[in-house]
Amino acid sequence: MTAIDAIRINFDQEKLFILNLCIAFIMFGVALDLRLENFKELTKRPKATIVGLSSQWILLPALTILLILIVKPAPSIALGMLLVSACPGGNVSNFAVHLSGANTELSVLMTSVSTLGAVLITPLYFAYLAPLIPGTESLRQSIQVDPMAMVGTIIQLIIVPLIAGMLVQYRFPKIAAVLKRPIRSLSMIIFLGFVVFAIYVNFDNLLSYVHIVFLIVLIHNAVALVSGYTWAKMNRLPQRDARAISIETGIQNSGLALVLIFNYFDGLGGMALIAAWWGVWHLISGFSLAMLWQKRKIVVEAY
Repeated sequence: MTAIDAIRINFDQEKLFILNLCIAFIMFGVALDLRLENFKELTKRPKATIVGLSSQWILLPALTILLILIVKPAPSIALGMLLVSACPGGNVSNFAVHLSGANTELSVLMTSVSTLGAVLITPLYFAYLAPLIPGTESLRQSIQVDPMAMVGTIIQLIIVPLIAGMLVQYRFPKIAAVLKRPIRSLSMIIFLGFVVFAIYVNFDNLLSYVHIVFLIVLIHNAVALVSGYTWAKMNRLPQRDARAISIETGIQNSGLALVLIFNYFDGLGGMALIAAWWGVWHLISGFSLAMLWQKRKIVVEAY
C-alpha cells in the first residue's frame, strides 16, 4: 500500500447531516422560481432528459475509463475516479444550474432520476468497469447501495424542499417574491461557505497530497463539463438544456462516493482524496461556470 492510501479524510456523519440541511435549504430557494407547468412541459419533450442521463450514465464512465488508461494513475486513485463517475449528480448542481439561467427543471429531474437509479447503476458500474483498470485487483470490493437510504436522500434533499418551495410560490406568490432575493443571497453564502469549510477541515491532507490529485481531478472534471455540453449540442438541444446537462454531468455526488469509500474500502486514501478534492473542485468549477453563463444571456431557441 502506498503512502497516499494511509491517509484519512475528515468526513463524518455529523458534517454530512449539516451539509444535507444546507442543500435542502438551497433547494427550497431554487423551488421558489419553479412552477408545475415547467415539469409538465418536460414530459412533452423527453429528449433532453434522455440525452442528459445518457451523458451521466454512459458517456462520463466511458470517458473516465479512457482517461485512466491514458494517465495511468495509482490504482487507488483510479478506483476513486471510477467511483465518482458512477455516482449520481450532486444536489448542489440544481443551484448552479439555477444561477446559470439554464433549465433548472431538467436539472432537478436528472438529479432525482440519477439518484434513484444509483441504487443499481453505481454498484453495477463499479463491479463491471473496475476490472478494466490494471493493478486494482487487491483493492476491489463489491459495493451495495441501500435502496431505502437512496429513497430517503431523494425525499429529504429534493422532494420535500422542492414541494415546500413550489407550494409557497403557488399559494403565497407575494411572499415568495419577497423571499427570493434574500434566500438566493443566503444560499450563495452557504454555497461559498461550504467550499471554505471543506478546504479548512482537510487542509493538512490536501496540502500534503493535493499535488498528486489536483491536475487529475481538474482534467476529469473538465472532461465531464465539456462532454456534457458537447453531447447535448450534438443532439441538437437548445443552449438552456446544454448548460444544464453540462453542469449536471460535471457535478457528481462525491459525498455518496465518500460514504461508500468509508463503508467498503476503510477510507482508502487515494480513493478518499479523489472524492474529497472532487467535492471541493466541482463546487469551484460549477459555480464559476454558472456565474460566467449568468452574464451571457440565452437566446431563446426553438426545439
